[in-house]
Formats: sequence, structure tokens, C-alpha cells
Amino acid sequence: MKNTLKTKNKNIKINSDSCAEPCSIERGMRILGGKWKASILWHVKDGPVRFNELSRMLGGASKKMVDQRLKELESQGLVNREVICTRPIAVTYEITEFGRSALDILEKLKDWTEDNNI
Repeated sequence: MKNTLKTKNKNIKINSDSCAEPCSIERGMRILGGKWKASILWHVKDGPVRFNELSRMLGGASKKMVDQRLKELESQGLVNREVICTRPIAVTYEITEFGRSALDILEKLKDWTEDNNI
């Protein structure tokens, strides 16, 4: 349904359709838009990364935050977790094929920010 919004200078047609479920962009942002999630995916794109190494790569994120985001990414099927040693515990994270499908989006976002000096 199109409605008309009357402004000071002109009438503008707006889309006021509401849906019971979130739109595609919103659903995608729920997956990739969480704080540090896209950065984590970007850092694990070239191969397995150990937890402590990943935490260092994400300088502003606490280890607790990195752990939470990795659990979310793993439950969403974007990364795989592998325990490589139990004493002391050593864990690596690697991007899945599903996670890899998001890299084009992240590459375009990177290009957009660089092109616009953001």
C-alpha cells in the first residue's frame, strides 16, 4: 500500500506496507550485524584461527565478547569450532561454506567504506 506523506514543499509517496515478519535486510542484519560478528568472519576467512589469536586480532573486544559471538556464529552455522588439544584447551575456528557465502557482502562493505573514506 502506498501512502502519500505531505511535507512542507511537496508530496512524497512512501511504502507503508507492514509485514508480520522482518524484511530480508533485517533478517540478514540479525545474522551479520551483531557487534564483532562480521569482523570475526573476516578474520577466519583464510583458515583456522585459534581463539587467543582471534581475540588479539579484535583489539577492542573482550575475550568474553569474542566467546559469545563465536558461539552465536557457530550456532548459526557460519563457523566451525574444533578442539585441537584438551590439556591445556586449545580451540580453532574456521569459516563454513555458509559463512563463506557472506564474504562477498563483507568485501563490498569494505570497498564502500574505503571508497567513501569512512
